[in-house]
Amino acid sequence: MPSLSYTRVGVLMGVGAYTLWGVLPLYLKALLPLSSSDILAHRILWSLLLLGAISLLYQRWPEARAAITAPRTALALVVSTVLIAANWLLYIHAVNSGHAIQGSLGYFINPLVNILLGMIFLRERLGRPETIAVLFAAAGVAALAIAQHAIPFIPLVIALTFGLYGLVRKMIGVGPVEGLLVETGLLAPFALGWLLMGGDPPPAGSGPLPALWLLALGGIMTTVPLLLFNGAAQRIRYSTLGLLQYIGPTITLLIAIWVFGEPLLPIHILTFGLIWTGLIIYATATWRRGRAAVVVPE
Repeated sequence: MPSLSYTRVGVLMGVGAYTLWGVLPLYLKALLPLSSSDILAHRILWSLLLLGAISLLYQRWPEARAAITAPRTALALVVSTVLIAANWLLYIHAVNSGHAIQGSLGYFINPLVNILLGMIFLRERLGRPETIAVLFAAAGVAALAIAQHAIPFIPLVIALTFGLYGLVRKMIGVGPVEGLLVETGLLAPFALGWLLMGGDPPPAGSGPLPALWLLALGGIMTTVPLLLFNGAAQRIRYSTLGLLQYIGPTITLLIAIWVFGEPLLPIHILTFGLIWTGLIIYATATWRRGRAAVVVPE
């Protein structure tokens, strides 16, 4: 059985990963007046440089090469690349257009979307707790749609793109570093071409552009949480990691309200209340199953 210190390090790594993902909106706001497309392009290029260095240091290039030379894996990575690019772009747009609350809502919905995707694509059966949890989430989304007289596009697309991305990556079994290396490598020509053509110029009088070091920080903000997450997944129960994942969107929600000044409307409270109820039911069931499962010594 893993030692207590080994498990404690895993928990700290998980908390670190989700905390960094939670405070990401603060970093994205600091990049204004750059457009969402320009921010995404810089994030891709700086992440590629950092991932390339990490892959060279830890000799991950053979795994990345094997992934892109296997036709089915390469095709799956093209799909995952499109999904993660869409997810990143929409999340950046949500934060910098004053909709960080809806962005956080998307990541609260995501675990319950994963349940449905597992049922549809992996033939996983829904138990009673999972069914009830999904129904609560569906009620929350329906309430928001009725109040807005429109489908809540931002949270649903964020949840679906990230859920489908995770599903594709789970099915192909490519490691996180080499997988993201291939994905950023596929996106890099488009990102570089976009910036070389001038990108999306900020409005006149919108203030100075961010410093180069701040743009380069995008590589760290993308890669470090992923590495921490991977380390945590190897050290602690997946059920524990599943509970930690709510740290990120909770921090984002608090930042949206208390730092960005976005209004928390009564419909938001109702929607979050229904989704949190579903998440509590799901998390409790997952935790109990994890405690009842036999832990295999490593």
